[in-house]
Amino acid sequence: MLTPLFRVVLRVGLPMAAVLGAGGIYLADQERREAIITTIQDYRRSFEERPEFMVKLLAIDGASNSVSEDIRDILPLDFPVSSFDLDLDAMRATVTGLDAVQSASLRVRQGGVLQVDVTERVPVMVWRTQDGLELLDADGVLVGPLLARDKRPDLPLIAGAGADRNVAEALELVAAAGPLTTRLRGLVRVGERRWDVVLNRNQRILLPETDAVQALERVIAMHQAVDMLSRDLVTVDLRLSNRPTVRMTSVAVEELWRMKSLEFGEE
Repeated sequence: MLTPLFRVVLRVGLPMAAVLGAGGIYLADQERREAIITTIQDYRRSFEERPEFMVKLLAIDGASNSVSEDIRDILPLDFPVSSFDLDLDAMRATVTGLDAVQSASLRVRQGGVLQVDVTERVPVMVWRTQDGLELLDADGVLVGPLLARDKRPDLPLIAGAGADRNVAEALELVAAAGPLTTRLRGLVRVGERRWDVVLNRNQRILLPETDAVQALERVIAMHQAVDMLSRDLVTVDLRLSNRPTVRMTSVAVEELWRMKSLEFGEE
């Protein structure tokens, strides 16, 4: 009985067992357990709702007015709210889910303000689809709908299935078509494989699947040399690089045959 282990059990073990036993008996009652849980929750809530932890305002920087309104609409906030009740990661995912938002960061700053910093996508292209007009950024990601073409006349127009997945090449073609800017109406993706360059006067330049930019540059060089695209042409077909062809308008064909008939008649 005088061993150290026995003395430790007698001095520490028995009191601890007694306390645990009493606690077990006390907590065996369901109403007591619920009362304890409620008390703990009340203490926790009173701590979390202290004034220094309350968020009262939402501030959004880096977003346009329309995007700011969209963010306020999709964030389920009812101010004032405790900062402990805010799931910032989930809220950031919600904000970046907007088409126009490229990235966003959220934080609670002093003064009880939820700060949302937004980087918007920059539209570089208008994509015409069966459902209407869409704005695309340089990666081909949707920025948002466009109500009318004349709302963004500064952006080039593309159309066709798969056009949104080839925005980078479309931008290169638009840049290469610089000398034809005043005549350029847009680019059409054909068969999800290649591009047609659409000009005014119902003219088209049919580009090959590969080296499309170089092919367009050759057409422009020919046009600058002999004013080719100012003639009565319907298409310039470069799909076969070793055999480019042109198709004339019906009026030009009739005129050509008339001139040939006159020539043969004179002979």
